[in-house]
Amino acid sequence: MFLKVKPMDALVKKLLQETKVIAVVGLSDQPNRPSHYVSQYMLEQGYVVVPVNPALTSALGMTAYPSLAAIPCKVDMVNIFRRPEAVPTIVADAIAIGAKSIWMQEGIVHHEAATQAREAGLDVIMDRCLLKEHQRLLHQPG
Repeated sequence: MFLKVKPMDALVKKLLQETKVIAVVGLSDQPNRPSHYVSQYMLEQGYVVVPVNPALTSALGMTAYPSLAAIPCKVDMVNIFRRPEAVPTIVADAIAIGAKSIWMQEGIVHHEAATQAREAGLDVIMDRCLLKEHQRLLHQPG
């Protein structure tokens, strides 16, 4: 018997396997914040995490950048930990820097920005936790 793979699961798994550099917009330096512990987990899984927060100079022991445009390396995924009203500007910036995908964390949905990103050729995930999806799809027992 074959298990049918949901189309969204296939996209999520592809992104998790192909992504190397994740810019985290809204990364907090407070360990109890989801942006912090999700990013810490992704670092532990071998991803390069780039903090983006204009209020910080560093997070997780790395330089924090004030914007996506300030990042000096190529970014594969932009992981968003900001309120939905901030998403359109972040998506526009992600398109401008040539990111390959947008990931909006749990509770973050912005359909118009998602459409804009898709029309520019980016893959988009909304309202899902990167850590939970990584554990579910890439660290299955057996």
